[in-house]
Amino acid sequence: MHLVLISGLSGSGKSIALKVLEDANYYCVDNLPSQLLQPLVEQLGQQGYDKVAVVIDIRGGDSVARLPRQLDALRANDLELQFLFLDAQDETLIKRYSETRRRHPLASDQLTLTEAIAEERVRLAGLAALGHHMDTSGLKASVLREWVRQFIAAGVGADPCQGLTLLFESFGFKNGVPLDADLVFDVRCLPNPHYDANLRPLTGRDAAVIDFLEAESEVLRMRSDVAGFIRAWLPAYVQDSRNYLTVGIGCTGGQHRSVYLAEWLGREFRGCARVLIRHRELGPLTAGCREAP
Repeated sequence: MHLVLISGLSGSGKSIALKVLEDANYYCVDNLPSQLLQPLVEQLGQQGYDKVAVVIDIRGGDSVARLPRQLDALRANDLELQFLFLDAQDETLIKRYSETRRRHPLASDQLTLTEAIAEERVRLAGLAALGHHMDTSGLKASVLREWVRQFIAAGVGADPCQGLTLLFESFGFKNGVPLDADLVFDVRCLPNPHYDANLRPLTGRDAAVIDFLEAESEVLRMRSDVAGFIRAWLPAYVQDSRNYLTVGIGCTGGQHRSVYLAEWLGREFRGCARVLIRHRELGPLTAGCREAP
């Protein structure tokens, strides 16, 4: 059985993620109390279901606190387990609730929307590091759907002996640091192709931009230093039983320097771990999370 668990902040896109899995022929269950997870998996397994997706979040009340123990029990079974934790910045969540006019699960006469979001963060704080932490702030639904599809596809049939998944994510500081980044490297100090009119409309995946950056000694030194740091500390993250490690590479706009370095690092570390690459600021056709070439 391939089991996908989804959790995260209310308003972060869990319904969109679950719909992606439903369209991919997963047996989907929304708002399941965590104590029913193990019986559900056993029952569906007996019925022959091999693709199951379950959302467990704050709507289940105090049961969400038991989810870490449930994960440990499930990982001892003979199944493929992926855990996706969706998050978003407070401003984004408030805007989404304002647009949809829906009520937050924790909102009440005693708690404002802002206070309810803060309380939910406290209650879910222990879950974010247990799976793949995905920041959906500012994402269009189409991009989020593509990120979820690519993330799930990368996990199906993956070698469990390969250890953690290493995700390199480019981003622009002008749009904020990704909430899902475990490590962040600031490359705004590097020469910027933006100031070349011929390179400005291109991205860090285009040959002309690559040639420009690789002709600069600072770029070569930066990529070597970043790769050296990750290579030196990667065994420690593996030893810490981490399943996912997200490395954010940020420049000003998230179009040239960070994209180039995320692509280069993805190629550099293939074979050391299961490597994924994501470009937050690029369009839907290129921003999707994918395996390194």
